[in-house]
Amino acid sequence: MTFKAEYIWIDGTEPTAKLRSKTKILADGAEPPVWGFDGSSTNQAQGHSSDLVLQPVFRCPDPIRGGDHILVLCEVLHTDMTPHPSNTRALLRPVAEKFAGQEPVFGIEQEYTFFAGSRPLGFPENGYPAPQGGYYCGVGADEIFGREIVEKHLDNCLAAGLGLSGINAEVMPGQWEFQVGPLSPLEVSDHMWVARWLLYRTAEEFGVSATLDAKPAKGDWNGAGAHTNFSTRAMREGYEPIITACEALGDGDKPLVHVKNYGTGIEARLTGLHETAPWNEYSYGVSDRGASVRIPWQVGVEKKGYIEDRRPNANVDPYVVTRLMVDTCCSALEKAGQV
Repeated sequence: MTFKAEYIWIDGTEPTAKLRSKTKILADGAEPPVWGFDGSSTNQAQGHSSDLVLQPVFRCPDPIRGGDHILVLCEVLHTDMTPHPSNTRALLRPVAEKFAGQEPVFGIEQEYTFFAGSRPLGFPENGYPAPQGGYYCGVGADEIFGREIVEKHLDNCLAAGLGLSGINAEVMPGQWEFQVGPLSPLEVSDHMWVARWLLYRTAEEFGVSATLDAKPAKGDWNGAGAHTNFSTRAMREGYEPIITACEALGDGDKPLVHVKNYGTGIEARLTGLHETAPWNEYSYGVSDRGASVRIPWQVGVEKKGYIEDRRPNANVDPYVVTRLMVDTCCSALEKAGQV
């Protein structure tokens, strides 16, 4: 007997990487081995030396094929088994290990937009739908588009054992969100990448595409983000470490370093409108969705909890945003003796 292992990896497309996958047939009981692929076809190698290695790092049940079939998320390596430059997971690993004692935890809110051809799902062929207002967490066929895909995607993610914690319709027609976490840096990032693959794969069966474009519809429409909620053990126990983390994210050149690595098209989305702060200004505040970093109201009341970095784009690499936040915040907390 055999089973199918769908190997999934992140390619080298710039400025925003794409997901790739292919199937390997394995004998029952076999462990998914390292495998290879043609890097010249994924923007990761030149044709004269194109062999690259897929190193399995995370697996889960395959809810699309069912049975004993599995999904296998991989890191991309050179043939000498060193990380490929596109392998951002390899950069997160040592940072996550260094600060593991602080117990950093993330919850990432992944917004995305369905498209039917060249139009967001729900947009008429000519003109525009009614202005934003009733779509967010709405109900009814006049305001909600694609719910059957969203529900199927949620079921697929749960069947795969991924750590999703919720879904909701977003502010623009055809725009939705799912949340992953709370999980550790590597876990939340691995689960997010597989959940994204399942999103594309599920929508494919409905003849619809899903995009993580930060500004999928130009004009007076909300962009798409990946609000990143973060805490350490000290932050979950007291308020002073929360302020230390917020201050650290705004220290020196940190705001620009983070924003430059928070996804493609950041300037188009972070305009100061549509519940965003300007991309080139840093601010934080309690219950302020117009700030770069929000301290939720209940955290301000209870004086403990977490913070929400509202700057990351929907197309952000979760391995990158978690690495930057852990490195910046945990280093500051360590220096302040708040661990």
